[in-house]
Amino acid sequence: MDDFYKDGDDPTLPRRNGQIDWESPASWDAENAVEVIAQLVRDGKADVPVYAINEDRRVATRRFDLADAPLFVAEGIFAAEIVEECRRRDLLAGAYALRRPRSATFLRRLSRDLAEQRKGPRVLLSRGVALLRAEPAVLRRQTGLGAEAARGREVLRRVAHLLAGHPPAR
Repeated sequence: MDDFYKDGDDPTLPRRNGQIDWESPASWDAENAVEVIAQLVRDGKADVPVYAINEDRRVATRRFDLADAPLFVAEGIFAAEIVEECRRRDLLAGAYALRRPRSATFLRRLSRDLAEQRKGPRVLLSRGVALLRAEPAVLRRQTGLGAEAARGREVLRRVAHLLAGHPPAR
């Protein structure tokens, strides 16, 4: 879902302290994300954007083909923003917000962002610390939007139940 950010020159992007607020759900194109998910459910394939975070823009599209997979996972920090709409359209098998130690999330995010050279190291470090502090509020927001807080193993167990043709076990 990270490829559905708006381009950096989009005039609707939210700002905070004179800078684009990339942590705001308003920096993300939820409507397009839902349309692509609907197309994947309906047709099994869709063209999805390719977003270059270091350039703050979409640079291409790529064909995503489910190849007869019975389920797919749409994940990202703003995925909970579309839970209600996906439920309304009957596109959703489950919605989960990962609950794990904040330090683990911080280290994984920082390692990924540095490896992908998403931004400069100082920006990534300060952004990472800010997100570390905000993580409890993010989890509360995601569960408030309809995602269920769960540890990774629990999510995998529920997905396995779905793949076996059973409703999610609680």
